[in-house]
Amino acid sequence: MATTADFKNGLCIDFNGKPCSIVWFQHVKPGKGPAFVKCKLRNLENGRILENTFTAGVKVDTINVERRPYQFLYADEDGFHFMHEETFEQIHLPKDVVENSDLMKEGQRVEMMFLADEERCLTCELPTYVTLEVTYAEPAVKGNTASTSALKEVTLETGATIMVPLFINQGDVITVNTSDRTYGQRQ
Repeated sequence: MATTADFKNGLCIDFNGKPCSIVWFQHVKPGKGPAFVKCKLRNLENGRILENTFTAGVKVDTINVERRPYQFLYADEDGFHFMHEETFEQIHLPKDVVENSDLMKEGQRVEMMFLADEERCLTCELPTYVTLEVTYAEPAVKGNTASTSALKEVTLETGATIMVPLFINQGDVITVNTSDRTYGQRQ
Protein backbone atom coordinates (compact mmCIF):
# COMPACT_ATOMS: atom_id res chain seq x y z
CA MET A 1 0.00 0.00 0.00
CA ALA A 2 1.12 3.51 -0.74
CA THR A 3 -0.35 6.95 -0.26
CA THR A 4 -0.47 9.96 -2.56
CA ALA A 5 2.71 11.22 -0.82
CA ASP A 6 4.54 8.23 -2.38
CA PHE A 7 3.49 9.11 -5.95
CA LYS A 8 6.30 9.41 -8.49
CA ASN A 9 6.47 9.05 -12.24
CA GLY A 10 6.63 5.39 -13.22
CA LEU A 11 4.99 4.06 -10.04
CA CYS A 12 2.67 1.18 -10.95
CA ILE A 13 -0.65 1.01 -9.12
CA ASP A 14 -3.90 -0.91 -9.27
CA PHE A 15 -6.54 1.61 -10.42
CA ASN A 16 -10.12 0.32 -10.69
CA GLY A 17 -8.82 -3.24 -11.03
CA LYS A 18 -6.46 -2.39 -13.90
CA PRO A 19 -2.66 -2.15 -13.81
CA CYS A 20 -1.66 1.48 -14.40
CA SER A 21 1.53 3.51 -14.37
CA ILE A 22 1.73 7.14 -13.21
CA VAL A 23 2.82 9.33 -16.12
CA TRP A 24 2.36 12.74 -14.51
CA PHE A 25 1.12 14.04 -11.16
CA GLN A 26 0.71 17.37 -9.40
CA HIS A 27 -0.01 17.99 -5.72
CA VAL A 28 -2.46 20.88 -5.35
CA LYS A 29 -3.20 22.74 -2.09
CA PRO A 30 -6.00 25.19 -2.75
CA GLY A 31 -6.61 28.06 -0.37
CA LYS A 32 -10.00 26.68 0.53
CA GLY A 33 -10.75 22.98 0.87
CA PRO A 34 -8.63 19.85 1.20
CA ALA A 35 -5.46 19.17 -0.79
CA PHE A 36 -5.61 16.81 -3.74
CA VAL A 37 -3.37 15.16 -6.33
CA LYS A 38 -4.15 15.43 -10.03
CA CYS A 39 -2.51 12.73 -12.12
CA LYS A 40 -2.38 11.06 -15.50
CA LEU A 41 -2.24 7.27 -15.53
CA ARG A 42 -1.34 4.95 -18.41
CA ASN A 43 -3.34 1.74 -18.52
CA LEU A 44 -0.65 -0.91 -18.99
CA GLU A 45 -3.01 -3.32 -20.74
CA ASN A 46 -4.15 -1.09 -23.59
CA GLY A 47 -1.94 2.04 -23.39
CA ARG A 48 -4.77 4.52 -22.84
CA ILE A 49 -4.13 7.64 -20.77
CA LEU A 50 -6.57 8.24 -17.92
CA GLU A 51 -6.90 11.36 -15.80
CA ASN A 52 -7.88 11.13 -12.16
CA THR A 53 -7.90 13.24 -9.01
CA PHE A 54 -7.04 11.64 -5.68
CA THR A 55 -7.71 13.23 -2.29
CA ALA A 56 -4.38 13.86 -0.54
CA GLY A 57 -3.41 11.02 1.77
CA VAL A 58 -5.65 8.39 0.20
CA LYS A 59 -4.17 4.88 0.07
CA VAL A 60 -3.67 3.06 -3.24
CA ASP A 61 -2.55 -0.49 -3.99
CA THR A 62 0.83 -0.77 -5.68
CA ILE A 63 1.56 -3.61 -8.07
CA ASN A 64 4.81 -5.41 -8.68
CA VAL A 65 6.02 -5.29 -12.29
CA GLU A 66 9.26 -6.63 -13.73
CA ARG A 67 11.09 -5.58 -16.87
CA ARG A 68 12.78 -8.44 -18.70
CA PRO A 69 15.04 -8.48 -21.79
CA TYR A 70 13.84 -10.54 -24.73
CA GLN A 71 14.95 -11.10 -28.31
CA PHE A 72 12.52 -11.19 -31.24
CA LEU A 73 12.80 -14.52 -33.06
CA TYR A 74 10.13 -14.61 -35.77
CA ALA A 75 6.54 -13.80 -36.65
CA ASP A 76 3.84 -16.12 -37.93
CA GLU A 77 0.08 -15.90 -38.48
CA ASP A 78 -0.56 -16.34 -34.73
CA GLY A 79 1.69 -13.49 -33.58
CA PHE A 80 5.28 -12.95 -32.47
CA HIS A 81 7.77 -15.32 -30.85
CA PHE A 82 10.39 -14.07 -28.38
CA MET A 83 13.21 -15.62 -26.37
CA HIS A 84 14.37 -14.51 -22.91
CA GLU A 85 18.02 -13.47 -23.23
CA GLU A 86 19.16 -15.09 -19.98
CA THR A 87 16.99 -18.20 -19.51
CA PHE A 88 16.36 -18.90 -23.24
CA GLU A 89 12.68 -19.45 -22.43
CA GLN A 90 10.44 -18.77 -25.45
CA ILE A 91 7.08 -17.03 -25.32
CA HIS A 92 4.41 -16.12 -27.85
CA LEU A 93 2.57 -12.79 -27.94
CA PRO A 94 -0.45 -11.80 -30.04
CA LYS A 95 0.11 -9.05 -32.61
CA ASP A 96 -1.94 -6.41 -30.77
CA VAL A 97 0.37 -6.41 -27.70
CA VAL A 98 3.43 -5.13 -29.59
CA GLU A 99 3.42 -1.44 -30.58
CA ASN A 100 5.14 -0.49 -33.86
CA SER A 101 5.74 -4.15 -34.63
CA ASP A 102 6.47 -3.29 -38.27
CA LEU A 103 9.73 -1.64 -37.10
CA MET A 104 10.94 -4.89 -35.49
CA LYS A 105 13.36 -7.18 -37.33
CA GLU A 106 14.56 -10.66 -36.42
CA GLY A 107 17.16 -10.60 -33.67
CA GLN A 108 15.87 -7.25 -32.33
CA ARG A 109 16.16 -6.76 -28.58
CA VAL A 110 12.99 -5.68 -26.79
CA GLU A 111 12.00 -5.09 -23.18
CA MET A 112 8.84 -6.65 -21.81
CA MET A 113 6.96 -5.62 -18.71
CA PHE A 114 5.39 -8.47 -16.72
CA LEU A 115 2.87 -8.38 -13.92
CA ALA A 116 5.03 -10.34 -11.46
CA ASP A 117 2.21 -11.86 -9.40
CA GLU A 118 0.43 -13.37 -12.42
CA GLU A 119 3.43 -13.80 -14.81
CA ARG A 120 1.38 -11.97 -17.45
CA CYS A 121 3.01 -9.83 -20.15
CA LEU A 122 1.63 -6.29 -20.14
CA THR A 123 3.78 -4.49 -22.71
CA CYS A 124 6.51 -5.14 -25.24
CA GLU A 125 8.66 -2.08 -25.93
CA LEU A 126 11.18 -1.60 -28.71
CA PRO A 127 14.32 0.45 -28.03
CA THR A 128 13.93 4.19 -28.57
CA TYR A 129 15.90 4.01 -31.83
CA VAL A 130 16.24 1.11 -34.27
CA THR A 131 18.63 0.90 -37.21
CA LEU A 132 17.07 -0.27 -40.48
CA GLU A 133 18.01 -0.36 -44.16
CA VAL A 134 15.98 1.51 -46.78
CA THR A 135 14.78 -1.03 -49.38
CA TYR A 136 12.79 1.35 -51.59
CA ALA A 137 13.03 5.11 -52.06
CA GLU A 138 11.86 7.28 -54.92
CA PRO A 139 14.73 9.37 -56.28
CA ALA A 140 14.64 13.03 -55.29
CA VAL A 141 13.61 15.40 -58.08
CA LYS A 142 15.38 18.73 -58.43
CA GLY A 143 13.06 21.59 -57.51
CA ASN A 144 10.95 19.35 -55.29
CA THR A 145 11.73 21.45 -52.22
CA ALA A 146 9.23 24.20 -53.03
CA SER A 147 6.75 22.65 -50.64
CA THR A 148 6.99 23.40 -46.94
CA SER A 149 8.14 19.90 -46.03
CA ALA A 150 10.91 18.40 -48.11
CA LEU A 151 10.16 14.79 -47.18
CA LYS A 152 9.49 11.62 -49.10
CA GLU A 153 8.12 8.22 -48.18
CA VAL A 154 10.49 5.23 -48.07
CA THR A 155 10.04 1.53 -47.37
CA LEU A 156 12.30 -0.12 -44.80
CA GLU A 157 13.61 -3.69 -44.66
CA THR A 158 10.81 -4.69 -42.27
CA GLY A 159 8.11 -3.42 -44.65
CA ALA A 160 7.35 -0.28 -42.63
CA THR A 161 6.98 3.06 -44.41
CA ILE A 162 8.14 6.35 -42.90
CA MET A 163 8.83 9.90 -44.06
CA VAL A 164 12.49 10.91 -44.49
CA PRO A 165 14.45 13.86 -45.96
CA LEU A 166 14.98 13.90 -49.73
CA PHE A 167 18.69 12.98 -49.57
CA ILE A 168 17.96 9.44 -48.30
CA ASN A 169 18.42 6.83 -51.04
CA GLN A 170 17.75 3.14 -51.47
CA GLY A 171 20.38 1.07 -49.62
CA ASP A 172 21.04 3.72 -46.94
CA VAL A 173 20.97 2.61 -43.32
CA ILE A 174 19.01 4.97 -41.06
CA THR A 175 17.88 5.18 -37.45
CA VAL A 176 14.17 5.49 -36.72
CA ASN A 177 12.57 6.79 -33.52
CA THR A 178 10.11 4.06 -32.50
CA SER A 179 7.96 6.27 -30.28
CA ASP A 180 6.81 8.62 -33.04
CA ARG A 181 8.07 6.79 -36.19
CA THR A 182 10.30 9.68 -37.30
CA TYR A 183 13.66 9.72 -39.07
CA GLY A 184 16.63 10.01 -36.73
CA GLN A 185 19.85 10.06 -38.77
CA ARG A 186 21.71 8.33 -41.58
CA GLN A 187 24.43 5.89 -40.57
